[in-house]
Amino acid sequence: MGSPSGFLKLCQRLPSVSTLRNGSMWRWNCRGNLITNVSLWTLPSKRCVSTAPSLHVADLTEMEKRVLDKLYDGLVKGHRAALAESITLVETQHPRKKELAQVLLQRVLAYRQEQERANGNQPVAFRIGLSGPPGAGKSSFIEVLGKMLTAQDHRVSVLAVDPSSCTTGGSLMGDKTRMTELSRDMKAFIRPSPTSGTLGGVTRTTNEAILLCEGAGYDVVLVETVGVGQSEFAVADMVDMFVLLIPPAGGDELQGIKRGIIEMADLVVVTKYDGDLVVPARRIQAEYTSALKLLRKKSKSWTPKVVRVSSQTGEGVAELWSTMLAFRAAELASGELPRRRRSQQKVWMWSLIQENALSHFQQHPSVRSALPLLEGRVTRGEISPGLAADLLLKAFTSTSS
Repeated sequence: MGSPSGFLKLCQRLPSVSTLRNGSMWRWNCRGNLITNVSLWTLPSKRCVSTAPSLHVADLTEMEKRVLDKLYDGLVKGHRAALAESITLVETQHPRKKELAQVLLQRVLAYRQEQERANGNQPVAFRIGLSGPPGAGKSSFIEVLGKMLTAQDHRVSVLAVDPSSCTTGGSLMGDKTRMTELSRDMKAFIRPSPTSGTLGGVTRTTNEAILLCEGAGYDVVLVETVGVGQSEFAVADMVDMFVLLIPPAGGDELQGIKRGIIEMADLVVVTKYDGDLVVPARRIQAEYTSALKLLRKKSKSWTPKVVRVSSQTGEGVAELWSTMLAFRAAELASGELPRRRRSQQKVWMWSLIQENALSHFQQHPSVRSALPLLEGRVTRGEISPGLAADLLLKAFTSTSS
């Protein structure tokens, strides 16, 4: 985090959350006694209270409380503007705003947990990851699927991650311009986010944006990744279902998609099943169906399928959604979906720890002073990269302990 001491101070005072009712929280003290009806903004600071995240009234200014209350109230009422502002808050690099974002996320998390309890301890939203090589027609497919779902009274959010420029940090944000009809639909929300140099093409806040979308009442969350590569492994750790979209032309498609990515796919969709591409689409469907039989299944309750769709004519889209719902029903019945979500939370916690630990390491005074010299010696071939890494780690630990 940008402000380690401030954030740790914040985390040490956040209570363990069980439920949220009328803006109040339940928590336990260290003796296991239930303390009920504790206001989120007036939590006392006591040594015996659990060290899970809590916030003191003195830690927030009146303006900050008003801003967070306004965002939270607008979010749970489903206002798109409040959702957009909330995602902007969690994407910020400003140290204080990062702390405020975590407070907001804690409230939304408690609200979502109460919703899930009211839903029989079942997830209230369906998270779907969509990926594929450039030219697979991902944006066109998302618009057709999204329009069909909103017509069925679903609320659909699309988190589309765009590649950033390494020079300026900007991105084209082309997805929102391509999904023109869906972007005007009041039951849909499209949020393009730049990767900002994040390895894998999925921003570190995508997982938190999913939580905010669910808190705003969107029951279908679509996460579109940059393309075929490391991003697929990242998005697979934050969604319920991973869908791989492939075009029906371009040569030997089976060689163009890495085996590891195919193994992660719960569903393979052959796009552009129309016009002159009908025959190639059928051939590719047969090839992938055969290939999937040779791969190890990642779920005991579901066998990955290969389907064909046309975003131009809409053919196969309704059947595709039925297949997705069948997957969700099978995963819920077997208990695999809740287990997957719990595992994903742990994975993302450790990924954030690794990212923040690296940031603290790089900003450490001893490391910053020794780094230029050691980098120069490595590039000149005087010492090995491994020895340089060991020396930097030793400089870090010796002054940190």
